[in-house]
Formats: sequence, structure tokens, C-alpha cells
Amino acid sequence: MLPPVFRLPVFREPLHVGRPNIGDREKLREKIDDALDRRWLSSGPLVRELEERVAALAGTAHAVATCNATVALQLAARATGVPAGAEVIVPSFTWVATPHALDWIGLTPVFCDVDEETAGIDPAHAEKLVGPATGAILGVHAFGRPCPIDELTELADRHGLPLLFDAAHALGSTHRGRPVGGFGSAEVFSFHATKFINSFEGGALVTDDPRVAERARAMRNFGIGEDREVISSGTNAKMSEASAAMGLVSLERVDALIEQNTRNHRLYEEGLAGLPGISVRGQAPGERANHQYLVIEIDQAAAGVHADQVHTVLERHNVLARRYFHPCCHQLAPYSDRPETHAPLPLPRSEALAERVLALPTGEVIGEEEVDGVCRIIRWAVETGCADGAPSTTD
Repeated sequence: MLPPVFRLPVFREPLHVGRPNIGDREKLREKIDDALDRRWLSSGPLVRELEERVAALAGTAHAVATCNATVALQLAARATGVPAGAEVIVPSFTWVATPHALDWIGLTPVFCDVDEETAGIDPAHAEKLVGPATGAILGVHAFGRPCPIDELTELADRHGLPLLFDAAHALGSTHRGRPVGGFGSAEVFSFHATKFINSFEGGALVTDDPRVAERARAMRNFGIGEDREVISSGTNAKMSEASAAMGLVSLERVDALIEQNTRNHRLYEEGLAGLPGISVRGQAPGERANHQYLVIEIDQAAAGVHADQVHTVLERHNVLARRYFHPCCHQLAPYSDRPETHAPLPLPRSEALAERVLALPTGEVIGEEEVDGVCRIIRWAVETGCADGAPSTTD
């Protein structure tokens, strides 16, 4: 055990999960200045350019930029014709924004258990949840790893259901060599500040279906079509030119950011290798992964410590790890208040996974020194059973 003198934080400044990546500031200023000079501040040429770039990266025919990904999920449900009041099968192991987006527009999230390897919807469990009120299936590519797309596609096709994907974590990743984005009826990306590609705040719906894209474009602008006539009900989901400028500058660095994230992933694997009960969650074999989330699993029986204990030790030393996604959505209000509606079956795999996972800092501000320090803290926590004290910065 290390001597108790090492009680000061290993890191003087906090290390954050999801700390924003910042692109070329001069280019950003130039783009914003251009928008100011045009006096066109919303849904202008920068937004259209961003949509073209996102569609190209996703390998889709269409991209519809929005002010955030939550409203993009709502547009996806509306534009694909999910009936009002319908049930939507959705994993419980996801950020609460996923079911909230549905609940807020009068749809009923019905929570599905997950496959623990992919952390995505378990198709066999989803099959059991399909019923007369089911209006769609919504898969989530948790931590950027594609959920079981092929099996869900077969299930949705067999029951005649729209298949949507929350791809907030998965921009730049692939499935069977194809970019994430072109699967199902529509997929949704997030450009929130915490995502490796961000537009301050924003999102996009991507699809190969021109009808879905046309409806979504109208719905994001109060239901106004291309001819400036109101053709449907709608909302205000438009992206600003300033957000698009940030997104474009960020996209210019997509390959470099993925390379940095991939390097950090390898460093964490090396730094934690051989530590009992600790493993770094991998991505789909043979596929490109953006690695924007670095997630470890802590097997309490093998490690001798719980994820909460390791989280506490890390936080004490200014490593602000995150317990994604704990508790699961079906364990949170308002859904836990109505289990007969939202979670008709137990979800043991979701709950078990949520107990084990811990997200660690990565991104452009995290390098070899930071990864080494985080790994030494975790190694010390496991080897000492999270005893009082702290690892040295020099031992």
C-alpha cells in the first residue's frame, strides 16, 4: 500500500468526460463573420453545407440539421409515420433523452433488455414486446458500437414497423463496412458539446428516404414546405448558422480526432492490462469506431471493488468519470412509476451492465500522461480495495 502522505489530488485540474473538442478558432470566427455579414443567421448556407458534409460522412442521400438531437428523434418519429399514442420499443440502457424524446410527444417508450456485448437492444427480447400498440422500434448505438442492426431490420420488416436508430454516439463508425447513418428508416446524430464532433449544440436526422427527409425539413420549420406553404404541423427545430459554423470546423478534424481517441483507447488497454476484474469495452471487430467514449467494466467479484467505489476514488483525484447509464431508464421517474406500461418484463442484463460500467476521460485534451495517471489511480484503487489515501504522481 502506498503511504498515506499521498492525499493530494493526482490531477490539479479536473479531467472531464466529454470535455468539448475545439477546432480552428480562426476558421470558426471567419465563418461566423461571414454569416454576420450576410445577416443570415439561421438555416442558411452554412447549415446546408453542414448537411452535405454529414450526409457524405454517413453515406446517406439526405441529412436534416436540427437545433439538437432530442428534437431530431421526435422529427424522425413523426416523419416516419409513427402513430400518435403508439408504443415504441427502446432499450433501457441509454441516456434518458432517448425515451424522453418519445414521451414528450405522446409516444410510450416500452423498455427492452440489451445484449451485454454490444449494449444494444436484444432482438429476442424485442420480439416478445411487439404487440398491437407497437408503432416503431428505436435502437441505440451505445458508446458508438452499432446495436444488432441486421436482426432488428429483419424484425421490423417482418412486423411492418419503422426502424429508427439513436446514433448520437456513432458518427464515423461503421457496420459491415458501411457508415452508420444509412440503416433503418432514419438515424439521428448528436452534435452536443460533449460529442467528439460538436456544433455547440445540434443534431441531424439522416436517411435515404426522400419522403422522410422532405417531411422532416418541413416539420423542423413549423410545417412549412419548400414552396413556403404550410403542409403539416411542425415545430421550430432549425439550426443556427453559428452552430453550423462550429460543426463544419469540427468536421474538418474528424479523422484526427478519431485517431486521438483510438490512441487513447489503446493506452487505456495497456495501462489496465492484467488488472483483475477491469476491462476496457471494445468496439465491433473489423469495423471503424470513433472511440469517442472510453468505457471500462468493473466486475466486482473479480476486482474486489464496486464501480461506485472506483468512481469515488477517481473523483477525489479530479478525474470526473461518469456512471453511464446508471440507473437505467426504467428505474427513473416517470417510467419507474408505471412499470406495467414501460417495462413489462424484468431487465436483468441492462441493470447488470449499468452496475459495471464507468466512462473515463478521452478526447483531444487527454494524452499519454493523463491516461497513465488515470490508470494508476484505478490500479491503486483495485490493489488496495479503495483504501484511504492516494497514489503518488511519482511512484
